[in-house]
Order: sequence, then C-alpha cells, then structure tokens
Amino acid sequence: MRQFILVCHDKPEMFKLRAVTRDEHLAYIKSTGDKVLLAGPMLDDKDRPIGSVLIIEAEDLLTAQQFAGNDPYAKAGLFSETEIRPYKIVMANL
Repeated sequence: MRQFILVCHDKPEMFKLRAVTRDEHLAYIKSTGDKVLLAGPMLDDKDRPIGSVLIIEAEDLLTAQQFAGNDPYAKAGLFSETEIRPYKIVMANL
C-alpha cells in the first residue's frame, strides 16, 4: 500500500452543494475503513470550506483516482480541481 494526498478545490460559491452532500460524503469516507488516514476541509479567511484535503492509502495511483472519483462531492460536481500525488508520512502527532 502507498499513501496519496488528495487536494480538492471547490468551485466558487459552492457552500450549499457542499452542505447538501456532506452526509453522503462522510458516509463514503467512513465506509472505506482504515484507507483514509486523514480528511478535512480547507477553509477560507471566514472559516468557510473551500476544498478538501485527504491522505489515503491505495495500491496505486489509479486506485487513488478511482477513490477520488467515487467521492459524493466529486460526483456532485463540487470540485473544480483535484490534485492527487504520492505522499509519505514521515512523522505524525496523533
């Protein structure tokens, strides 16, 4: 298993779409078991969500891309861009 970081940028002014798909998104994240190591929203200067950052474990880049594409946020069209890169956790303060 490899680690990948997903940086997902919301389209502008998509607060309502994010809110109505949030429960489905969280259920999807929870359904993946321990594959999601970290997940949370990026915030603007008013603490409103403007994107998501996830660190996941996947077999390869294709599997990470499939994971990202199956996220209800992505399926709903919330994101303007999703960057997926191999990642390596060297230190964690859990």
